[in-house]
Amino acid sequence: MKKLVYAMAMLFGLSLLSGCGKSISDQSVLKNIRQSKTITWAVEGDKKLFSLIDIRDDHEKGFDIDMAKAITKEILGPKGQAQFTLATAQSRIPLLKNGNVDAVIATLTITPERAKIISFSKSYFQAGKSLLVPKGSPVKKVSDLNGKTVIGIVGDNSVEIIKKVAPRAKVVAMQDYGQAVSALKSHQGDALTSDNGILYGIAAQNPEELEVTGGTFTKEPYGIAVNLNQAPFHRAINRAIDKLHRNGEYNRLIKKWFGQVPGFNYKEMYYK
Repeated sequence: MKKLVYAMAMLFGLSLLSGCGKSISDQSVLKNIRQSKTITWAVEGDKKLFSLIDIRDDHEKGFDIDMAKAITKEILGPKGQAQFTLATAQSRIPLLKNGNVDAVIATLTITPERAKIISFSKSYFQAGKSLLVPKGSPVKKVSDLNGKTVIGIVGDNSVEIIKKVAPRAKVVAMQDYGQAVSALKSHQGDALTSDNGILYGIAAQNPEELEVTGGTFTKEPYGIAVNLNQAPFHRAINRAIDKLHRNGEYNRLIKKWFGQVPGFNYKEMYYK
C-alpha cells in the first residue's frame, strides 16, 4: 500500500513538473483569467487622458484604464477584476512576452514589425503623430522641423518617423514624457513629437506654455496586444470591443476623456 501511495505521489510530482515546463505561449490565458476572474493589464502611468496616476489617490485613470475595465467586465462578467502593472514605452512588450501581464493597453500603435512578435486586437483608437511646441514657436508644421532639434521618446516609433519626414532634423530621445516635457520647456529642443492624443493631454496640463500644432502627419491606430498563439483570448477581446461600440459605452468614454480637450475633435472618434 505504501509503495502504491509513493508511486502515485511520484506520478503527481512528474505531472506538475511537466506543467511547469510549458512555455508561456502554450498556456491558455483565457482559461487562466476565467479561473482567476482577473485580467492583468500593462498600462502607462504618465499619459494624461489615457493612463495617468492620480496623486490624490494613487490610482491609474484615463481612457485606456476605463477601456481595460470595460473589456474585463465584458469577458469575465460583472465580478471580473482589472489589475494594472505600470509599464514604459520600452517595457510594455517585454512585460507581455515574459508573461508578467495578460495584455497591453498602452497607446501601442499597430505596426507590421510589432505584429511579428505580438498579436493585436482591432484598433480601439485612431491617433496620429503631431507636434507639441512652446507657444509662439515658429514651428507650425512638420516641414518646419528641418534644421531643428526634435524631442522623442525611447521605444516610441515617433523617433524613426521624424527621421523620414524631416531628414535634416536632429532627434533627441528621452526616457519618458516627464523628461521630454522638461527638455522642451528648457529649450533643449524645438518640438516634442508623439501621438496627438498624448500631446493634447500634455498641453492641457501646461496651457500657458505649450500647444499642439500642425495637425497629424501619420495614422497611428492603437491596438490591445496579447501574446502570439492566444487566439481564444484575442477573439474575446475583439468581441468585447465590438460590444462596447454597439452599446454606446465606447462613445461615452471618448466623450468623457476627450470631450473637453481644446482643439481635439473627439467626435471624429465616435463609432458610427
